Amino acid sequence: MNHEFDFTELLKQKLEEALKKRGRVNIVIAGKTGVGKSTLVNAVFQGNLAETGDGRPVTKTTREIKKDGIPLSIFDTRGLEVSEYRNTVKELEKLMQDKSKGEDPNQHIHIAWVCVMEDSRRVEDAEIQLVEMLDKYVPVVGVITKSVSDNGFRQTVQELLPQTRNVVRVLAKETVFDGGYTKSAMGLDKLVELTMDLVPETQRDALSAAQKVSIKHKLQRAHTVVGGAALTAGGVGAVPLPFSDALAIIPIQISMLAGISAVWGLPVSTTFLGTLVSGAITGSAGTIAGRAAVGALLKLIPGIGSVAGGAISAGVASTLTIAFGEAYITALHLLTKDNPNHIPKAEEIRDEFMRQLKSSKIKQLPD
Repeated sequence: MNHEFDFTELLKQKLEEALKKRGRVNIVIAGKTGVGKSTLVNAVFQGNLAETGDGRPVTKTTREIKKDGIPLSIFDTRGLEVSEYRNTVKELEKLMQDKSKGEDPNQHIHIAWVCVMEDSRRVEDAEIQLVEMLDKYVPVVGVITKSVSDNGFRQTVQELLPQTRNVVRVLAKETVFDGGYTKSAMGLDKLVELTMDLVPETQRDALSAAQKVSIKHKLQRAHTVVGGAALTAGGVGAVPLPFSDALAIIPIQISMLAGISAVWGLPVSTTFLGTLVSGAITGSAGTIAGRAAVGALLKLIPGIGSVAGGAISAGVASTLTIAFGEAYITALHLLTKDNPNHIPKAEEIRDEFMRQLKSSKIKQLPD
């Protein structure tokens, strides 16, 4: 059997599939002027979104903020002051209704954050009515911003806004008070955790990619991608493939790399993917075929020698795919765990990926 395909076209196809599968998550964030919405958005999500994103008006009081490469839209609702809040709630309900009618779930609103500042020590009628309206369409989370000293205020918010799924106290950034006392940012991880639980499963990859607070969720979604790829590879190997015909595994590996990159929130492109696999797969004029390509990819993983002269079985295909994917996840974790704002260059990721592949341990491959 002779396998041959255009490598550049394969990268493009797998990238498009990964981005489509990742989807998009859309969040309404509402609160009075000065409550700290922009600071909260920038603390939770990539890209300094509230300052550098495209803020397109969708109603007189609501604008959609988004940025290329980040699978997220923030619908920032203003005008909750006494003189405007009735119009604001009315306009926002019309927007919620319109969004919910579409067939594409990536265009729906998926969750709402209603922000109340802790210093205010009160919940306004506008906020009560807003939560009551939003609860008809999406899960609502109460967010107490600029939180320093609770003194029972969280309980008060829960009692006055009973439709909220939960109320989270947050301090979006480190704050220095008079006298030199410093309070670290807090509560952001709880807010992301709750939001992840409440958005639809189909939007969780997008939320994982867009947020920068929780490495844990990026790891969880990435491991899910690896598990799916291993099942697919096992299916390909269900009828044992001669080693020279095992090129069928390569598209699965590339799809997996694209999927992991997408849920991690990397600025993935065909160039990025090409750089990742350049240390493993090489070819002439963008085309690779047969034994050379398979050998280039699989020889990086210890243990492959035992099958090089025989066949790729389902167990071998699955084990190799898991090793490949877990090495990539480990590389990304090492490069980003200490600084979630750092986006490594493709070459940096590739080099660490290759190091992890070469040091991976496969004690025994399945028969």
